[in-house]
Amino acid sequence: MIADDTYLIREALEQIMRDSDAIDVVGTYGDRDTLLEAIDAAPPDAVITDIRMPPTGTDEGIQIARLLRERHPRTGVVVLTQFADPSYVVALLESGSSGRAYLLKERISAPAQLLSAVETVVAGGSVVDPKVVEVLVQARTIGPSSPLAALSPREHEVLAQLAEGKSNTAIAEALVLTRRAVEKHINSIFSKLELPGPEDVSRRVTAALMFLSAGEPPPAQ
Repeated sequence: MIADDTYLIREALEQIMRDSDAIDVVGTYGDRDTLLEAIDAAPPDAVITDIRMPPTGTDEGIQIARLLRERHPRTGVVVLTQFADPSYVVALLESGSSGRAYLLKERISAPAQLLSAVETVVAGGSVVDPKVVEVLVQARTIGPSSPLAALSPREHEVLAQLAEGKSNTAIAEALVLTRRAVEKHINSIFSKLELPGPEDVSRRVTAALMFLSAGEPPPAQ
């Protein structure tokens, strides 16, 4: 299902999705309420939604993602927006990053990326637009109340490497550690950041976002 209050955007997205043999568009909507009614009637595998739509034009896309986490947890959500705002990303992922994607609308000009994002959320994965990650990096600030303050200096180093998208093996090579040591550090990071759950990929994405939206690690004690 596709939801956007701009007709031309809905038409463009529908055409992109219909060009894929693997995706069927089952409905397009211009506001939150009609979309939610349609989802409740026949939950789709995935929803592509704008953030700001009627009735309030504030954060309807985030509201939809939260409601679907409770009502239809198997439905993936791709939030497609013009806003590279870190607060929206954090709000989208605060109830879990599995089956969630945050992309800028300029990706409409890159259909393959949109199609890939839909397939990823349906499979339970996560996607965050690279330009949004850049904003997170540039806006990094940290305070003593941040959960990252509980991490050791070495755990900060491991998390910084994880935030660059490196595998455990690559992190081990960069920090001159064994793979087993890296795994122990990452498990400790997940525990301290209160990121339980079996989906390692989703936890890695959430941990990376927390790091990127925070700041420089405290000095070693």
